[in-house]
Amino acid sequence: MKTFFRYNWMVREEWYRWCEELSEEELLQTRTGGVGSILHTLFHIVDVEWSWVRLLQGKTDFEGSFDDYKSLKQVRKLDSEFRSEVENFVNNWDDRMENQLFYDTLPDGRIVTDTWGEVIRHVIAHEIHHIGQLSIWAREVGKKPVSANFIGRGLISHSNK
Repeated sequence: MKTFFRYNWMVREEWYRWCEELSEEELLQTRTGGVGSILHTLFHIVDVEWSWVRLLQGKTDFEGSFDDYKSLKQVRKLDSEFRSEVENFVNNWDDRMENQLFYDTLPDGRIVTDTWGEVIRHVIAHEIHHIGQLSIWAREVGKKPVSANFIGRGLISHSNK
């Protein structure tokens, strides 16, 4: 689980660098699918990750609006501000947390019960899903997308015995 968070953070940073080659207009252009634009999608990834981690810890959800973060610099800054809390949570994850229950009250008042393990894996899969959308949009603007390959990133140490 921790390795997949590190993977997501590594790929996200590569997407930020990739975005530096696009104009602000291209980053904000409304596109089919996702949450609307490349930059809004990156904001959404950061927002969802931090929000779920805060909710699992019993803290208030982030209520920021993309309208307040409409530049790559602002989204990266927000990510940087949130990362330490998320990293701390992820790095302190242990097996006892896996089956803790999380009670989520839906807008209609229903309460849904999930385990922390389910929620944290949802956060991982959520980002991977949106990175796939960014890859499609990269091709639409005629640019090579960031590699989604897990292999070769040095995320798992090994020895050649």
